Amino acid sequence: MNIETDDLTRPEIHALLNEHLQNMYELSPPESVHALDLTKLRHPSITFWSAWDGAVLLGCGALKELDGTHGEVKSMRTPAALRRTGAGRALLNHIIAEARSRSYERLSLETGSQAPFKPAWTLYESAGFERCGPFGDYTNDPNSVFMTLRLGGS
Repeated sequence: MNIETDDLTRPEIHALLNEHLQNMYELSPPESVHALDLTKLRHPSITFWSAWDGAVLLGCGALKELDGTHGEVKSMRTPAALRRTGAGRALLNHIIAEARSRSYERLSLETGSQAPFKPAWTLYESAGFERCGPFGDYTNDPNSVFMTLRLGGS
């Protein structure tokens, strides 16, 4: 598996992000969908990675800088047909390592509260994330689960 910084131009990435957005809108009311589209993922505060096995896209994930000490995991996704291959865990570990290299003190995320998100909660909890309240611009939402990982920082 090769994890690389991605420029968001390849059709495979577009298809996976489209799958991601469609699925989020199927599972959550529109006002509770916080997934980013291609335009928002190109913001300078976001670094986006993709994981590949040769020419096969295994998944993607991003890190958004909220401030100099706090980052947010965004756009974690593996294709439905390729789940449980370890790509999600590898991408999450990569993002955590990058957050540590930036001396962030905390890494947070928002995910859904519905049952289909349980595998995501399990993955994040296994990496040390704990549930927390809203952070950044988020507000309390029964359709959201907020999690954070204390990194220590500098």
